[in-house]
Formats: sequence, C-alpha cells, structure tokens
Amino acid sequence: MKPRALSALYRAAFPDARPWSTAEFAGLLARPETILAEAQQGFALGRVIADEAELITLAVHPHARRRGLGRSLLARFEAEAGARGARSAFLEVAADNGPAMALYLQAGWRESGRRKGYYARRGQPAADALTLQKSLPVAPPG
Repeated sequence: MKPRALSALYRAAFPDARPWSTAEFAGLLARPETILAEAQQGFALGRVIADEAELITLAVHPHARRRGLGRSLLARFEAEAGARGARSAFLEVAADNGPAMALYLQAGWRESGRRKGYYARRGQPAADALTLQKSLPVAPPG
C-alpha cells in the first residue's frame, strides 16, 4: 500500500483524529525498522528497535470491521516483530475505544499504564490513552 492510500484509509478509520499526511507515512515506510502488515481495507504499522516492538497504529476501514481483519493484521504484525527479534511489544489505545480494547485483550495484551488526555479530538474532550504490553514468542534461530 502506498503512503497516499495509507493516509486515506487512516482518515476513514479515525475521522475524529488528526489525519496523518502522505509525507508522514512515506517517512515511516522509508525506515528499515518499520513493519507494515497490510490488506485492502486495513493495515497495522509499527517498528522494531532492539528487542522491542511498537504498534504505532492499526486501522481498519469502517465498512470492513467486525470480520476478523484487525485480528489478522495484529497477528501478522506480532509475527513479523518476533521474526525481527522483538521479545515484547507495546501500543497505545484510546481508553474509550471498546472494540480495539477487546481485540487487544483477546490477543493477550495487558494494560501497563494510562496517559490522561492524550488523544486530542475535534469538537470533543481529549481521551485518555492506555498503554498495553505483550510478550512475544522468541523466534527460532535462522
């Protein structure tokens, strides 16, 4: 998926959030530590640095939700992170995003912290961010 398509899909998935520009996606994709698990209607974007992975965002188009795509993208991200040597992963999610929280908790992620008022939203109060973590299986050598 090209940066322009990622930006458009992100805007559709998160209409109340600050949109990410094509240039922001292009910059992330140009970095060797970046992981992109993609599908036609969604993507998981993250990075691995040393033995830790960060899931930066997981976006699924509203019309494609509740069909297992988010679960599949998350599993692909985790597998690629483990293959690159990550032993643990973390992410941030809006505390009021019930569907995302359910997805992450069912996948074995656990809450490790809270950031008050982290997510600014157009015309709405800022939402807290929950930090979640997960241990990843150690990838077999070579």
